[in-house]
Amino acid sequence: MRVLDALLAMQRQSWEQGVAAQAVLDLGRTDLARLMAESAVARQTPDGRLGGPDDNAVNGAACGEAVVRAGFADAARRQLNWLLHDAPRAADGTLFHVLSSPSIWADTVYMVVPFLALSGELDEAVRQVNGHRRILCRDGVYSAIWPDRPARWGGGNGWVVAGIARAVRLAPALRSTELPGHAREVLDACLEFRRADGLFHDVLDDPTTFRETNAAQMFAYAALTGVADGWLPSPYEAVGDRCSPRPSAKSTRTAWSAGPAARPPSTGPARRPRLRPSTCWPPLSFLPAALRKPYGADGPATRPAAGRRRRRSRPARPDRSPAGTARGDRTGGRRSSPPRP
Repeated sequence: MRVLDALLAMQRQSWEQGVAAQAVLDLGRTDLARLMAESAVARQTPDGRLGGPDDNAVNGAACGEAVVRAGFADAARRQLNWLLHDAPRAADGTLFHVLSSPSIWADTVYMVVPFLALSGELDEAVRQVNGHRRILCRDGVYSAIWPDRPARWGGGNGWVVAGIARAVRLAPALRSTELPGHAREVLDACLEFRRADGLFHDVLDDPTTFRETNAAQMFAYAALTGVADGWLPSPYEAVGDRCSPRPSAKSTRTAWSAGPAARPPSTGPARRPRLRPSTCWPPLSFLPAALRKPYGADGPATRPAAGRRRRRSRPARPDRSPAGTARGDRTGGRRSSPPRP
């Protein structure tokens, strides 16, 4: 719960909102996922990008899964239309990651491919993976950004394999495509750079870069999901366990990281939730039709004004807080509340 509290307390960009919403969906917290979807819809740009305006062309699609599951079909349809028709892309159709420059990022695979799969656009999901693979991948390992950052960034490779794993889980028909095999290829190639402690350097093949946990977490997610969903053999479960970082020794009591993340020496077997097979998820065959179904005006649900009870007005209570004390401290009376908007 501390980790969840810390997550919800963070200010988020559109991609962080989407990934956080996916995490709470996986935890079964559909109530929180709906609230996060409502926020993404409320901040949707006129061109269809969920989660708010910025220089990014693709990150809003990460919010798409939560938005679809919350029933905001109009908003999901607008996001999908942006990806399919309006977002900037290379001549071969591979999406550019940002609006301001023609650059292709490994991150894009995670941001858009699961949403395309969920929306029934399986051919486009495969096309985007293949386009990024053709431009960024050499010997099974992805560069971070074309053309400006050829370094083999661990996090970028994590985004690729985790994005494919999530897409296959959302659309099991993708198991018959080349995507699972490619995810295994990338995972195997990256594991060659794993440190003795199970983690990776920020740049996989540069041991002078710092040790980090993000790549290991995404490799673990892909490995464990692949085993659970049947497109990776069972020995990869041990790979996922080995790549699953334990809580940092430098984490604070509020679950915020207080310095470089590190995996402390093992004091016993780590406990982790076991992933369930994808058959436990709701059937997804209805989703493309749901995206086309007119739901009327889209947006966060509100109770009709006529159904609300009017709250009786009360006389303002004097502020009893002593000078220099923050409003809301206990001062012998009831905790004062912030003014209602």
